[in-house]
Amino acid sequence: MSEGSAAARPQPDVGRQGRRVLIPTIITLVALLFLGAIFTGVWTDRLWFRSVDYASVFSTMLSTRVLLFVVFGVLFAAVVLLNVWLAYRARPRTPAMARPNDPVVRYRDAIHPLRKPAMAALGVVLLLFAGSSAAGQWRTYLMWRNGTSFGNDDPTFGRDISFFVFDYPWLRFLTAYGFALLIVSVLAVAFVYYVYGGISLSGKNRRISRATQTHLSILIGLIMLLKAFAYWLDRFGFSVDSGSLLTGISYTDANARIPSKNILLAVSLLCALLFFANAIWQNWLLPGISLALLVLTSVLIGGIWPAIMQSFQVNPDEPDREEPYIAKNIEATRDAYGIADVEVRDYNAKTTLTPEQLTESAESRVSTRLLDPTLVSPAFEQLQQVRGYYNVPPTLDVDRYAIEGSDTPQDIVIAARELDLSGLPDNQRNWANDHTVYTHGYGVIAAQGNQRDSQGEPVWVERDIPPVGELKLDKQPRIYFGEGSPSYSIVGRPDGAEPIEVDIPRGNGTTEEDTDDADAAAADADGETATQNIYDGEGGVGIGSMFRKLLYAVKFSEPNIVLSNRVNENSKILYDRNPRDRVSKVAPWLTIDGDPYPAVVDGRVVWIIDGYTTSSNYPYSEKVSLDEATSDTLTGSGAQALLPSDQVNYMRNAVKAVVDAYDGTVDLYEWDTEDPVLKTWMKVFPDTVKPKSEISADLLQHLRYPVDMFKVQRNILGAYHVTEPQTFYEGGERWKIPEDPTAKGALQPPYYLSIQRPGEEEPRFSLTSVYLPNNRQNLASFVSVNSEASDAENYGKLQVLQLGSATTVDGPNQVANKFEADSRVSQALLPFKSAETKVLFGNLLTLPVGEGLLYVQPVYIRRSATEGSYPVLQFVIASFGEGIGFGTDLDEALRVALGIEGAPAPDPEEGGTGGDGDGGATPTPAPTPQSVEQLLEQADAAYDAAQKALEAGDLGEYQAQVNEMARILDRVKGQVGQPTATPTP
Repeated sequence: MSEGSAAARPQPDVGRQGRRVLIPTIITLVALLFLGAIFTGVWTDRLWFRSVDYASVFSTMLSTRVLLFVVFGVLFAAVVLLNVWLAYRARPRTPAMARPNDPVVRYRDAIHPLRKPAMAALGVVLLLFAGSSAAGQWRTYLMWRNGTSFGNDDPTFGRDISFFVFDYPWLRFLTAYGFALLIVSVLAVAFVYYVYGGISLSGKNRRISRATQTHLSILIGLIMLLKAFAYWLDRFGFSVDSGSLLTGISYTDANARIPSKNILLAVSLLCALLFFANAIWQNWLLPGISLALLVLTSVLIGGIWPAIMQSFQVNPDEPDREEPYIAKNIEATRDAYGIADVEVRDYNAKTTLTPEQLTESAESRVSTRLLDPTLVSPAFEQLQQVRGYYNVPPTLDVDRYAIEGSDTPQDIVIAARELDLSGLPDNQRNWANDHTVYTHGYGVIAAQGNQRDSQGEPVWVERDIPPVGELKLDKQPRIYFGEGSPSYSIVGRPDGAEPIEVDIPRGNGTTEEDTDDADAAAADADGETATQNIYDGEGGVGIGSMFRKLLYAVKFSEPNIVLSNRVNENSKILYDRNPRDRVSKVAPWLTIDGDPYPAVVDGRVVWIIDGYTTSSNYPYSEKVSLDEATSDTLTGSGAQALLPSDQVNYMRNAVKAVVDAYDGTVDLYEWDTEDPVLKTWMKVFPDTVKPKSEISADLLQHLRYPVDMFKVQRNILGAYHVTEPQTFYEGGERWKIPEDPTAKGALQPPYYLSIQRPGEEEPRFSLTSVYLPNNRQNLASFVSVNSEASDAENYGKLQVLQLGSATTVDGPNQVANKFEADSRVSQALLPFKSAETKVLFGNLLTLPVGEGLLYVQPVYIRRSATEGSYPVLQFVIASFGEGIGFGTDLDEALRVALGIEGAPAPDPEEGGTGGDGDGGATPTPAPTPQSVEQLLEQADAAYDAAQKALEAGDLGEYQAQVNEMARILDRVKGQVGQPTATPTP
């Protein structure tokens, strides 16, 4: 062959060929990465569920979602593609003559060669779209399949409430799915007929082929048939829809909107029949008229008629017209939120007490918690942190324990000593330390809720490492699973290898016995030696194989999991370590309480979490937003997690969950044995929820009434304590939750307290709150719930003490203002309000005492200019009636408030206040009075001198000046009748 002919031959376009290869390669890589990420997520989830013995939950969820994805995705794609194929088969063989440059011809010429790939692509897109939508409804589907009867019928339709809770949501989904399927089919079919000439809209040849009319008539007839079903279903929707007045059926709904739905249902059926007939008759006149009739009817009967009835018949006499529907709403709401049996007591709230009544009421005050969980966290950290890499949460928890020497359980403020990697020095932060050395926290810190020592510091009942105290934490104190645990840790060592996990720090809280094994010690972050540990718990996922190392390296985007020699054949990876996350993962059908709390049960640290079953489809029950109903000072600040913004109108504390802090074991216990929603989920996931009878006696002592459940009930009770429809409608008796006096702009949280409620013989651990009347600041009522789970007969019983109009009791903000404005309180605190100290007012508590209501507020002092300072409890302010008292403990403060300082103090062995651990203080006789202002100036000078001596290192002079300041303040007490205490600088 000649060179010329070779030169004339066309040369291949290398760039085009490269692009042809590159694009499919990129698409393939993206697809592989996507599928790989899905596989990694699914497989690691499978391993995690197996590690916590909830593999059945994972398999049920996965199989249900896959089933729904495949069935509904394939059905959607198949029906649409079948209609497209039928339209293509029925296309005109000789399309109508097209005008020059008609775009339809260009569309047809472009699409026809690609019709098969286009249909395949359309099928994949529809399958993914419909399948993903259906897979997201797995909870709705499983509840429908396994629904349990409530045993109660709704008052309008006579259907069991289970129909609304379980069946109605699934039927709604099927209706929406059916509309989407048919509408997409109509659009796809119309497009095919248009492109291939079945529908001609150009020029004088406007026409629709016979096949097109038949096909579209059948599809539109099916839509009309489905619309009739939707109108039938809409009638039940009024029972769960929120209106301007209430949730549920109103007068206009019952007399206009529901009848209109019945009429529209009939018109829709007529439309469907006419469209089906049009498939044979080929005349669009009657179907068009019927469709216009449906639109007109929906406007006139479905819209205008109800509006006219509401405006001219209901609004002029709304209280009378709506009375029976308001009554239904009240009854359903109280049932749905578990407040139907709330006890409402008229409470006169006396404002005076005799000395004898004060002595008799001492028992009700002996357990009053003065330690504020929101203020003592720094004290817990500074005094019991042990090392910088441990911490406690900013707000602590309140529990109760049987303490040696006490006949009844005592309120305890408790916190888990958790790991905090941010406390390590920067030069210690690396992958090995973060994920293989510093792996766990250690023990709990606990203090008496109603006591302080002579310096105002907590009185410990559990402290140090190893643990020392009265909570009997003697089996397993290590905390590998907690609210502050790292994202993941890798634990486990080869057989015979030295341990590497930092366990017990040296030099703080350890005994000589703990320091004998020098071979088992290494340097910790503070330069001292620490014993080491090898995790031997059941928790965690084994990652000894290369396959699992690769999986978790991808999951956590960390190559060291593959490369490090610290990951060995015995290694386990611990992740998803937050107790709330673990419970929500094994029980995704629960709404989890925002406040998990640690407890010592059977010698181990566990986390206790409450789980709720909820629904938004309880007929007539008022809907609330969970996040709004539970929001207060503590939520979202690290103290309590925010609940989701779900709208609910049914709620039960169905499950008590327990997470072991050492091995991560999750146990779910049935709590509400009558809850139909819980019974339904127990059918779905058999053997995952243990019966209530398996709760141990020790665990039962630490179960309490959940705070978020109480918040929702408190929110509802503000309006629904009124049971008379006319009064409810008027709204004059509604209550509101007060703002927190210590944090403006947020609601006051409820408080756990041991109180003796009217009608009860002894104090009970309770959750308490107060109400104000709308637009007023005085107190309307006091609400509490028995929180002792061991008291099976009375646990969960709500009591409202409703104040009468004869006696006005100040609300929390009014009392807080009086405390701050009181001259005697201000004068006593004046020496502490220097540039280097800060006065902190603790939680303002309200409790019933002596047929009245007592306000109690602890006062803390903190040296704000000193690193490592923390608040110390110095004083207590009390208010009973009009009197205000200020003292070193509650009993002193109350005596001053009542003007009976000379009354005999209660014997501490028979029920003292326990304010500072000695049963209360007796007022000291004052020396010869001087000017109060002069004395306070002298005390302030002594305080300044003490600070200078401390800075100079002269501890003898420092103590002398502190004693002088205490002596002067005692003289102030003699002048103003106020007890004082030696401040802790």
